[in-house]
Amino acid sequence: MGHHHHHDGHHHHAPETFNTAFIIAISANLLYTIVEIIYAYMAHSTSLLADAGHNLGDVLGLGMAWIASLLLKKRAGARYSYGLKKTTILASLINALILIFTCAIILREAIEKFIHPAPMAAVDVMIVATIGIAVNGLTAMLFMRGSHDDLNIKGAFMHLAYDALVSFGVVIAAIVIYFTQWEILDPIIGVVIAVVILWGTWGLLRDSVNLVMDGVPRNIDFAAVKTFLQQQPGVTELHDLHVWALSTKENALTVHLIMPQQRLTDKQRHDLDHELAHHFNIHHTTIQIEQGGHPCEHAHTC
Repeated sequence: MGHHHHHDGHHHHAPETFNTAFIIAISANLLYTIVEIIYAYMAHSTSLLADAGHNLGDVLGLGMAWIASLLLKKRAGARYSYGLKKTTILASLINALILIFTCAIILREAIEKFIHPAPMAAVDVMIVATIGIAVNGLTAMLFMRGSHDDLNIKGAFMHLAYDALVSFGVVIAAIVIYFTQWEILDPIIGVVIAVVILWGTWGLLRDSVNLVMDGVPRNIDFAAVKTFLQQQPGVTELHDLHVWALSTKENALTVHLIMPQQRLTDKQRHDLDHELAHHFNIHHTTIQIEQGGHPCEHAHTC
């Protein structure tokens, strides 16, 4: 069990710092979203309203990501023997769906404006959207370092980064409209933004659906894991190899190894666990050893 403890060691610090990050990001974005909605109506700007809608989706997504990262730390019990880790996967899935739903709203607003172009207060829009770039950009920074290894934090980071991008597009549109009175640009930018968001969300949606389906996580090479296990001394054959995600951070593996000649010592198994954790990012392994006979006797996969 010794080696499990040092894995937990660095798990305890990370969530705490992201706690603060989530509280700051949610408060700042919620406040800004309310201001933005009010100004969007006052300035008659569809693109600003779409930006606000996007920010709202973002606040909801952040809230869910935060709840999920808190649940990661809940102890496993009789009811959820894995704890509530899988919530992180559900949260990233819902995040992706909210982003897609937001795109639908933006597109609807854009179509409305194509049909009934209306003059907008370009200067107000410029100012509000510029504040948006600052709010989203700075809060995105809080999640930057966690966004590489955790799909859930990545979801939060992506939301904020896209929001900064959306606000930037709105500023550019407002500047051009201010000088040219070319009102139709407002909905055009809306459509462009929606397409950009959909493009970015697709990856998040695909990954989280994959994990919900207990698929092999994308950063794990299944064939390499299989080869690695087959090459262990004394292993003649293996079957029922499964690799899946327990959360957006942790992966599990079960396998049946056929070892007719020798037993797997505790030391070997310990080393095997360590190798799997170190090279393949798999931290929860269950290995069943069989003497053999016909390799397909116990297998469901032959």
